[in-house]
Amino acid sequence: MLCPFCNSENSRVLESRTTEEGSSIRRRRECENSSCNKRFTTYERIEVMPVLVVKRSGEREPYSREKLRSGIVRACEKTLINAEQIDNSIENIENELAKQGKREVSSAILGKLVLNELKDLDQVAYVRFASVYRQFRSIDDFIKELQDLQSDNAGFKLNSGDFVLSADRE
Repeated sequence: MLCPFCNSENSRVLESRTTEEGSSIRRRRECENSSCNKRFTTYERIEVMPVLVVKRSGEREPYSREKLRSGIVRACEKTLINAEQIDNSIENIENELAKQGKREVSSAILGKLVLNELKDLDQVAYVRFASVYRQFRSIDDFIKELQDLQSDNAGFKLNSGDFVLSADRE
């Protein structure tokens, strides 16, 4: 395993443990280069057959964990969601894709899986992701989504007077 700090090929495993989901192994490593000796973490996971994502346009592209992560991270900016929660959500999504066992998955299904994960994590992140995924074009789209979220979640209250658009707002 290459050290990410000095690119040395020699590192030793200090600790190994399975992740919460049991779908990968987390290894804590230490570089054996005497001038580096830095520690880093690697993950080992089962390689599943490559999945193609079918976009709305019909174009196909290889599934990218990093692309999925960047979309979720963008939705979760300035929320209380931490990196571990994001990683767990990605694991859940990938496990669901693996269960389906399909070589191709539509971006619509992938988007729904992300929304299901975000709905349980953070309502703001959910609405942010939904606004891009569902291509909101107006404030009415946001209001409808918030009302749908309210009907699904009794603890979230939205009154029709909560949204007032005015040039006089301070």
